[in-house]
Amino acid sequence: MTRSLAMRCRNIALSLMLVLSLAACGSTQEDRGLSGAGIGAAAGAVVGAVTGLSIVEGVIIGAAAGGATGLLTDKSQVNLGDPVWKKGDKAQASAAGAGSDTVRGIQSGLGKLGYDAGPADGKTGPKTRAAIRQYQERNSLLVDGQPSDALLAHIQKQI
Repeated sequence: MTRSLAMRCRNIALSLMLVLSLAACGSTQEDRGLSGAGIGAAAGAVVGAVTGLSIVEGVIIGAAAGGATGLLTDKSQVNLGDPVWKKGDKAQASAAGAGSDTVRGIQSGLGKLGYDAGPADGKTGPKTRAAIRQYQERNSLLVDGQPSDALLAHIQKQI
């Protein structure tokens, strides 16, 4: 294998690792723009490596296209879940009991609407997640089973 081909293979492998580490679009415009740019840059690097473009040109074009796509769409059009950099924050927040008032309000509201979310204890357990998913599905919302302030507001409007 020539040195140039080896470099291109290495660059393709690095690009694929970047795509995997950023493969989430998120529910906010900022998250979609950032992750879209990252995914686009990685894909652009691959395109640059296997075409007449240089890798840098591919990265620039891909980042611009991916970032623009992320910024110009909303979560109903592009949403692959939470970005990798936010997943750890959510787990830590849940473990620390953060947002328990929101969860408690959601549990209470779901109970009033006939959903079995378990006791209104402020803890997001399997029953609460299942009730949230059921509510989200029946109300044509993004079904992720996650408590949020927006979900609480939606539930309160129904009571």
